Amino acid sequence: MGRSDARASSHEYGHEAQERLWWNPLTWTRRIWLIVFTVIILIVVAVVGAVVGVRATRGGDDGIDDSYPDYFKLNYTLADTYSGTTFFDKFTYFRDVDPARGHVHYVDPEYAGWFNLTYATEATAIVKVDTTVGPGDEPDASTGRFTVRLESKTQYGPGLFLFDVKHTPHGCATWPALWLADPNNWPFNGEIDIMEAVNQATTGNLMALHTTEGCTMENVRRELTGVPGQGDCHNATNYNTGCTVTGPPATYGAEFNRGGGGIVALEWRREGIRVWVFPRGSASAVTKLPGIGDGAPDPSTWGTPLADFPATRCDMDKHFRNQSIIVNIDLCGYFTEAVWESSGCSPKTCRDYVTETPSAFKDAYWEFGAFQVWQAA
Repeated sequence: MGRSDARASSHEYGHEAQERLWWNPLTWTRRIWLIVFTVIILIVVAVVGAVVGVRATRGGDDGIDDSYPDYFKLNYTLADTYSGTTFFDKFTYFRDVDPARGHVHYVDPEYAGWFNLTYATEATAIVKVDTTVGPGDEPDASTGRFTVRLESKTQYGPGLFLFDVKHTPHGCATWPALWLADPNNWPFNGEIDIMEAVNQATTGNLMALHTTEGCTMENVRRELTGVPGQGDCHNATNYNTGCTVTGPPATYGAEFNRGGGGIVALEWRREGIRVWVFPRGSASAVTKLPGIGDGAPDPSTWGTPLADFPATRCDMDKHFRNQSIIVNIDLCGYFTEAVWESSGCSPKTCRDYVTETPSAFKDAYWEFGAFQVWQAA
């Protein structure tokens, strides 16, 4: 063997010996052991951190997403007001066939004036159902009773909406609502139900969102005092029930009215949608509405809302746009008739009841102070 061959053989033997030393823990030095332990600790820390991070976001073993939007303070400025004798000037009167298949004729301003269905003073605005036309009249109400649906001429984006509500409509066969929607692009631009009830309205205010697919309140953290119902907001789920929250009896109907009503507040923002109902004379002075507090409203100080629809699994910018303020009092229709037999109202059908009982609608009226729309600077 030549010198070069011997050197090569020696090199190969030394390399093999080093490999055997590296892969045999019995031959490791203290330095190698230290390196190995350090690597193992780093891997364990990374894995544990990833698991904890997922649980913080997704809610861990209970399946609830524990992440929650930051409803930080926004600086609101007043953008629009509906009040006084010009209250109705900012609305159009809907005249088409009722999309909810109610037993109604929605009338124009002229008819509303003749039947005294809408009128306003400096302090109040009234929206009501006709109580004069009975079975012996010509024409009678056999094809539907006269009532009103108002849609604001202005469409709004995100903001804070404050409603001074002095009286809510209630009574058998009624289906009143105060809501936001884009009637010409429903359901693509969403719907926000702020106040809603049917029949005798003894179960409290119903609040809901109705959207296209991809918006849900299921398995997400929510902070609210009301009772959540269905979580899926998709309008095609369960006959357009929407994702709902129900308030206690004092938030709508006779009990709400006996206390003089209150201030209803809706905050719609990228982080989510929230609703408060403040009873008249409560400690929370939330708005600059006439006779109720001073200064710009600050929802970050109002405490837990009645309804909370966080943006955790619902892109608010995608699902809600170009919203009109809508006020109506429907009679019968999908919702009312679905629960008519269990309402305790009448052995008659809902439509016969509406046609033949004009006196039943003496409490079927909205009374408002003022509306305000605030937008973030």
